[in-house]
Amino acid sequence: MSETSVALPRTMRASVLRGIRDVAVEERPVPGPGPDEVLVEVTAVGVCGSDVHYYEHGRIGEFVVRSPLVLGHEAGGRIVAAGSDVPAERIGQRVSVEPGVPCRRCECCRSGRYNLCPEVRFFATPPVDGAFCEYVAVPADFAHPVPDALSDDAAALLEPLSVAVWAGRKAGVGVGSHVLVAGAGPVGLLVTQVARALGAAEVVVSDVDAGRRGLAAELGASAVLDPAAGDPVEQGVEVDAFIDCSGAPAAVRAGFRAVRRAGAVVLVGMGADELPVPVSLVQNRELEVTGTFRYANTWPAAIVLAGSGAVRLDRLVTGHVDLEHAEDALAPDPRQRHVKLVVQPRAAA
Repeated sequence: MSETSVALPRTMRASVLRGIRDVAVEERPVPGPGPDEVLVEVTAVGVCGSDVHYYEHGRIGEFVVRSPLVLGHEAGGRIVAAGSDVPAERIGQRVSVEPGVPCRRCECCRSGRYNLCPEVRFFATPPVDGAFCEYVAVPADFAHPVPDALSDDAAALLEPLSVAVWAGRKAGVGVGSHVLVAGAGPVGLLVTQVARALGAAEVVVSDVDAGRRGLAAELGASAVLDPAAGDPVEQGVEVDAFIDCSGAPAAVRAGFRAVRRAGAVVLVGMGADELPVPVSLVQNRELEVTGTFRYANTWPAAIVLAGSGAVRLDRLVTGHVDLEHAEDALAPDPRQRHVKLVVQPRAAA
């Protein structure tokens, strides 16, 4: 049973990936929230590189699209119904959806590292449907209330901001840190802003695209580098932490060399499955090298960072499409040079 303050339709529209480069809008039943769930009317969904990868290739590593799949995991919206165990006053709240629901029982969950739960059900990761649709049902505690100061777009983009918060934590970024970020795509630009908000004294951003370098400078980078002009060390860079958001093997190799003794290397970008590691450098400098897998317990910090204006989420948004044109966001015109596209399944009233 659920409680609701509005009359809900029986069906909804959903943008469905039916095969490689094959997307169509279908009518599907509106999901009913379970006892501990809420039903969210989706107002904005950011388009992630993983969505594009599934669209173009039908798989990411071991995750293969074997049946029709709804993409989209960066979602925000408004609660329109609540399960029997959820306070009715939550109906009407604007929320950001945390898209990975863990089992809450395994060792990883109990230790607070629920992002590593082997049974996690993550939006838009086969076979779990995502949020390119009008309504989603999620556990109530994974629908995070957002302040009125945040736009619908920003509520959705708290998900990639959480990736950046997690990367900053893994890198040990703090007051006075010197940080190198490779890649000025959406996550790299968010890592840049998070590092500044955490008190970094210097954030150097490297990217091959002049426009992205300019945006990084606008959003807080103290210096920007063109890799074509030489690697970071050749350009005088030495840092406490290197955070790779590019996935480019050349950028990773160059970044390692720029890290001081006892520094940190954090690999966020997804590129080659295997990379050569400069083992002697890691050993001689005692570098800490780690990857990241999503995030855990990041939404409260992300909401504060975005709500305070320390991180400018709306500045990343360069275009919107409706549900019928979601495929245009998965295969955008390269001449438009978008940073972040947002799908609006149900535009806010």
